[in-house]
Amino acid sequence: MNNYFDTIVIGGGHAAVEAAHAAARAGASTLMITMNMDHIAQMSCNPAVGGIAKGQVVREIDALGGVMGKITDASSIQFRMLNRTKGPAVWSPRSQCDKVCYQRAMKYELERTPSLMIHQAKVVGFVTERETITGVLTSYGETIYAKSIILAPGTFLTGKLHYGMSGFSGGRAGDPPSNMLPAALRDQLGLQLGRLKTGTPPRVLAKTISFSNMERQESEICDESFSFFPEDKAFPQTSKKDIPCWTTRTTRETAEIVRRNIERSPLYQGVISGIGTRYCPSFEDKVMRFPHHETHIIYLEPEGECTEEFYLNGISTSLPTDVQNEMIASIPGLEKAFISRYAYAIEYDFVFPHQIERSLAVRKWRNLFLAGQINGTSGYEEAAGQGLVAGLNAARTAAGLDLVELGRDTSYIGVMIDDLVTKDILEPYRLFTSRAEYRLTLRQDNANLRLCPIAEKLGILPSAKFAEFSRFREKYEQTLGKSISLSHEGMKIPEHLRRMNGILSETPSFPTEMLGIDMLNREDRIVLREVVVHLHYEGYLVRENKSIEKLKKLEEWHIPEDFDYSPINGLKTEAKTKLTRIRPSTLAQASRIDGVTPAEISLLQVLLKKMGKTTQK
Repeated sequence: MNNYFDTIVIGGGHAAVEAAHAAARAGASTLMITMNMDHIAQMSCNPAVGGIAKGQVVREIDALGGVMGKITDASSIQFRMLNRTKGPAVWSPRSQCDKVCYQRAMKYELERTPSLMIHQAKVVGFVTERETITGVLTSYGETIYAKSIILAPGTFLTGKLHYGMSGFSGGRAGDPPSNMLPAALRDQLGLQLGRLKTGTPPRVLAKTISFSNMERQESEICDESFSFFPEDKAFPQTSKKDIPCWTTRTTRETAEIVRRNIERSPLYQGVISGIGTRYCPSFEDKVMRFPHHETHIIYLEPEGECTEEFYLNGISTSLPTDVQNEMIASIPGLEKAFISRYAYAIEYDFVFPHQIERSLAVRKWRNLFLAGQINGTSGYEEAAGQGLVAGLNAARTAAGLDLVELGRDTSYIGVMIDDLVTKDILEPYRLFTSRAEYRLTLRQDNANLRLCPIAEKLGILPSAKFAEFSRFREKYEQTLGKSISLSHEGMKIPEHLRRMNGILSETPSFPTEMLGIDMLNREDRIVLREVVVHLHYEGYLVRENKSIEKLKKLEEWHIPEDFDYSPINGLKTEAKTKLTRIRPSTLAQASRIDGVTPAEISLLQVLLKKMGKTTQK
């Protein structure tokens, strides 16, 4: 085997997948090292992609040339657009996927990606020279060299699974942990690690479920999909699109079973030291922390077309197996359900993300990039978005090019990464639309308009896809321009379109042929929908753009990495401590650090100006 590559990606989850694909797309000879090639992109938790804010990230990955949207469309068994009762700015696509088809399709996509090789092995250490990592060591005794390294190990770093008071080592159920790698990160690379926790609910067999006592949820019939590009639709369709989900609710009895057995919960007995997310709590947390909610909704999600297993979304737990059986039997429709896989909690190591930059490069080791749960995030989509940025920058490092940062004004991916490196991560980070200040601009429907030009300039969007995007953009701009100059029945066309309140009507109140739009053509409908949403928010977007311009001006104030905050009179001790620890690269990033006041930002601005340190980034 060739033992020298431009970039090595360590891991096999969603962050590693997008990292490897992006690095290869950016021109780097890339090696992906994973412990089990048959588990690449495995959906170890819920068999779904997208959701609130997460769906926006998947659309952004697609616009940047990534593969998550394409593979999701190929393996989708149900599609829904969430938040339709709210404005289109926060609509979020979500697909239920066939987990086996998704995993196999992603592996196939990587295997046929030029400049990308995949190797099954366990990485146990690094080869270093001064402040540079020059290679990795595997458990086979191999030394493989590279110009840049991406680490995306998911939950495998000293992973431990909890089923009640019993604990087992593992990266997830059925997979071994990585115990030597975290030791290398601490002892060899000098990184500060912490401990986080996540979990997964039980799976049950369909033939033991009484669906007649549940509410059925059908797939939506609509023009939507995750991938914008028609050529992605040619990827082999692996599954049906119309498999229903179901909902039921827990009962008072379910909650009483939890309370009666809470002393057997490792979460409540101090056995688990890792911190779990507030926004997706275990079921015992729901019962104990929110006693005023007597029942909780449970979503039954099929794991695929050719399997009987259903994922019970909403009842993640670490309680013992006998208690899990009792809990499930107390839920309407699940009285006789057979648990095929028990729920468990998992603890794992992560690297405190104040040690990385917005490029996802580690400050101490500038050719090492981190992506996914190792940075403190949760979710496939957040991991994949980081992976794409890490892969791009690792390839650029190998080529001797400047690193790229995505701003908060360009993408939810930029919002997430900025939050990670700027805020204190005390629990697994999860994206929400409310985290984005400019969510009217960062909509899921316009991800291609925002990011395709950036991806083309960076060389990670294939020319055929950029040509397809350019045709769409031209048609969109022509349609928007025509609408402004035309009228129907005494009313300007934009007024007709604004009356739709951001939702494209099946029967517009004017002949769409005036705009060159054929409502029987899917692509034309998507163009007109984009015009409708833009006009709906037009006035608000003008105001939001002014805020974005102010942000960009602060982003132009670059703070040198070795800037000494300690002697500055006027900075509180808290501000000095956090600025020194986080090392913001710009005044804009510094302004988002908790505990740093606007007055202190103004003081820094004055000092940088005196020092002649303001630079255009």
